Amino acid sequence: MQLEQVRLRLASFGQSHLLTFYDCLTAREQECLLAQCAALPLEMIAREVASWSHVKSATGDANAKIEPAHVVAARTVDAAKYCAIGEQIIRAGRVACFTVAGGQGTRLGWNAPKGTFAATPITRKSLFEVFAECIRAARIRWECAIPWYVMTSPQNHEATRTFFQEHGWFNLGEGTVRLFEQGTLPSLSTDGKILLSACDAIALNPDGHGGAVRALSTSGALAEMQRENIDTISYFQIDNPLAKAIDPLFLGLHAAHPESSNEVSSKVVAKRDANEKVGVFCRRADRSLVMEYSDLPANLAQAVGPDGSLVHFAGSIAIHAFSRPFLERLASAGHELPLHRASKKVPCVNLATGALTEPTTANAIKLESFIFDAVPLAARSLILETAREEEFAPIKNADGEDSPATCVRAQSNRAARWLEQCGVTIERSAHDAGYDATIELSPLTALDAEQLAKCQRLPKCVAAGETLAL
Repeated sequence: MQLEQVRLRLASFGQSHLLTFYDCLTAREQECLLAQCAALPLEMIAREVASWSHVKSATGDANAKIEPAHVVAARTVDAAKYCAIGEQIIRAGRVACFTVAGGQGTRLGWNAPKGTFAATPITRKSLFEVFAECIRAARIRWECAIPWYVMTSPQNHEATRTFFQEHGWFNLGEGTVRLFEQGTLPSLSTDGKILLSACDAIALNPDGHGGAVRALSTSGALAEMQRENIDTISYFQIDNPLAKAIDPLFLGLHAAHPESSNEVSSKVVAKRDANEKVGVFCRRADRSLVMEYSDLPANLAQAVGPDGSLVHFAGSIAIHAFSRPFLERLASAGHELPLHRASKKVPCVNLATGALTEPTTANAIKLESFIFDAVPLAARSLILETAREEEFAPIKNADGEDSPATCVRAQSNRAARWLEQCGVTIERSAHDAGYDATIELSPLTALDAEQLAKCQRLPKCVAAGETLAL
């Protein structure tokens, strides 16, 4: 757009202040600012700001409408039947992996993309390498091509690409790994004005993992999948190395279970307790949905059944299966995922002086969308309960729960259980004590206990305190 077009468009949405310093900028700075202004989704922002005056109550009568989710437990299904269906889909080349990896490791004291964080117990492989090995192992096991789509953020895209290049694309083949950036949204003042981070730059923030829907479309990834006859997308986030990049049981259930519409399916685990900070799958108006832990009313979050277990127990672990046509539909006009807002401290330009202000308290609203808001848009949604110890050990905090230490222990314990299932003796230092050995099992050795049982180099015994990498 030319200057006058941008000026008129901004004025019509009450955002003319973005050009306050335009005449003081260099020609190059003017060009960059105009491009940013022209790309702003002003209609979306106007709708969002208009909605701020409408308070949505999650109490009172709304509570009665929130019911426990319909959950299918993995232990109750015909595993052989649905695994066979899933394997058929995989072998036919109909599955792609999709990883959300836009985060930095700041909370871990890691000044780099989170996917580069060393996560395994012994060899200290990065999170990216863990999943690369999962995909390589799946390609070998099912003799098929499985492309890997990785969504980065503007902050870490180049560093992520460099990391993949330096590691030879983890022997996957550069052409089979597609890195693309998620979108951004402007930060807003509390009265809905778009903030400037500099006189020539809008204050932007990543648009959340729900931005994956738009990014898959605008990057051309969905079109590529269509050309390659890929119709199923295995979605997971980078911070959980126990996640199964390719799970034939889950994919088979997604494709053929009576509760599935083959549009979106999700995995859950039983919450540790009522206060665990994970989204909770619920049901309202005959649709499945995920409520953020902060939005679920306390009386519902803490409600227990006759056996003392949580009524709303189904904790989201950010693992989904999507059909490509479903995401294509969501990406089309009129199917945007809802925006969520959070109060944050955002450095911004003082419009009177042009100086950058560093706030000491929350001064702005950041907007983002969440991928789980796609769930209620499906005709039906399968929710599969799986075992936490098998599939969920995220790295979110520097210490305490969901930290590198707890994740390493979870990886080692899973490997120990699999070895025991194969007849290997795992010695313990005390009766009924946990595993004392530290064990790392590469996906290239085995993707599950059944495949591990066929391995020719298993030890007969692992001593207490031993360190073992297979």
